[in-house]
Amino acid sequence: MKTRRLTMAQALVLFLKNQFVERDGRETQFFAGAVGIFGHGCIAGIGEALQENPDFRYYLCRNEQGAAHIATGFAKASNRLRTLTCVSSIGPGATNIVTGAATATINRIPILLLPGDIFARRNVAPVLQQLESESTQDISVNDCFRPVSKFWDRINRPEQLVFSVMEAMRVLTSPAHTGAVTLSLPQDVQAEAWEYPEDLFDKRVWHIPRTPPEPELLNRAVQWIRAAQRPIIVAGGGVLYSDATESLARFVEKSGIAIGETQAGKGCLPFDHSQNLGAIGVTGTPGANIFAREADLVIGVGTRYSDFTTASKTAFQHPEVKFININIAEFDAFKHNALPLVSDAAVALNKLSEALSGCRVSNKYAEKVSDQRKFWDAESSRIFSLQHGPPVSQGEVIGTVLKISRPQDVVVCAAGSLPGDLHKLWQARRPGGYHMEYGYSCMGYEIAGGLGVKMADPSREVYVMVGDGSFLMMSSEIVTSIQEGYKLNVVLLDNQGYSSIGGLSNSLGSQGFGTDYRRRNLQTGQLDGRPLPIDFAAITQAMGAHSVRVNDCVELERALQDAKQIPCTNVIVIETDKESRVPGYESWWDVPVAEVSEMPAVREVHIQYERAVRKERTFLGSHDD
Repeated sequence: MKTRRLTMAQALVLFLKNQFVERDGRETQFFAGAVGIFGHGCIAGIGEALQENPDFRYYLCRNEQGAAHIATGFAKASNRLRTLTCVSSIGPGATNIVTGAATATINRIPILLLPGDIFARRNVAPVLQQLESESTQDISVNDCFRPVSKFWDRINRPEQLVFSVMEAMRVLTSPAHTGAVTLSLPQDVQAEAWEYPEDLFDKRVWHIPRTPPEPELLNRAVQWIRAAQRPIIVAGGGVLYSDATESLARFVEKSGIAIGETQAGKGCLPFDHSQNLGAIGVTGTPGANIFAREADLVIGVGTRYSDFTTASKTAFQHPEVKFININIAEFDAFKHNALPLVSDAAVALNKLSEALSGCRVSNKYAEKVSDQRKFWDAESSRIFSLQHGPPVSQGEVIGTVLKISRPQDVVVCAAGSLPGDLHKLWQARRPGGYHMEYGYSCMGYEIAGGLGVKMADPSREVYVMVGDGSFLMMSSEIVTSIQEGYKLNVVLLDNQGYSSIGGLSNSLGSQGFGTDYRRRNLQTGQLDGRPLPIDFAAITQAMGAHSVRVNDCVELERALQDAKQIPCTNVIVIETDKESRVPGYESWWDVPVAEVSEMPAVREVHIQYERAVRKERTFLGSHDD
């Protein structure tokens, strides 16, 4: 057997360069490079190896959490067929990534994390930034990654790499089990050499399977669909990841069954498709939520049924409602005691279309879908043209950005009140045009994730919509976008605080406590003094972006048009009225209210809460009828 003497880090980078994935006969290089920050725990190992391999591009970020978000945005925008690896030093560099690891794993997005680690040989311990333990020598801060990784390993000897990278690739390329994969790399082992087998570095193609559903369960699903009077489809992110949008369109056009889209599934059908009722759940439209409430059959496709999708288990109120779940992950397919079609979404939808030939919803059902769509067209137009303020409403800002964007462009968001309003209002015209990280709803994801989206396809304009709260948590990857020449269009909504949680606090009787950006008031002792004078345009201009502040939607539209001629990242700051909210429609979210309180408003809300929580359901129906 031929061997090649390389350091562990050199072997790892060479291996990553030669990994490919294939689905439907189309082959793609899986890793598009590395992003991170060098420190003493990786500079002489992974750092040296990356320097030797300039064709495996290294991107310098400004925060290791940002690196993970960039990788997640890139992989999500690539429908999980490509990703980036993230490099960090030991200590705080590594633990900075933990939040990003959780974001990727919860959203089922493949990213490879390579944090430096303490010395495997231990003789110089405690090294700089080492967490010591009195009970074991076999622990470091990198053990924090275990619960937020789909696969975790520590490479304590250079030869262990051969076996670990194969397991890492198995998980990263699995449609059912993917997420963050962490390989902890002790800084001394990174630099150690070993005779690696040459065939480790051969081109390796990992096949992405299209698993078919079990025939007997498929036949039972067909019977259930034929018998249903008021079915609805809940379309999740799995529709997009399996490239099943055309299959879904064929199925709903044949059957007439309406769909409601989750945050991850939005865009699986164009917003103006005749069967698309729009967003479903807590942040949903009235039509989708009414159909969900009355549904006698729910067909979940690629959804994990988060509490926002199910309205905390209150969305589906039909006394005999049944569930059919199409999901490549068995774990999700069995949720709500469903009839589980453990399958690739496209394959299952195609087979259902064939088996249900001639089966179609009633004219009354179709008319109701049409009526709900007309209502929502009128309601969204009303919100877009409120002419509120100044300051303007958030819904008007969304409408203005939507007006300027092209069908192929992408809107990116993650946290605050924007995701709820975007879920309802954004009119996705093509798959991938709506990029929402809502599995973890991680504040700070927006700009870094948006950069990853832009890197995945530079031909598209990327509109990052971000509130001032998320911006202040992590804005530093604006500098990375300038460095790499990837233009972002950042629309920064200045509403002087945490609008979403402030509104939630008010709804719970707590009066928005601790959610406004205000100075300490020496008389009250609270944060209810004068507003903080934060100049977001000056901050972003100092980072190298083109920045402007606008006062209304006319100026916003003009600035967005001007931005098309600006080659670098462009930031537009606009003040919004955080009290002018897009309504909630036909839905509820379970946020527990204090059972006892000295505040009358809290006591009143708790009475309402006790009434609402009684609507939560546990689904234990039988598959045998």
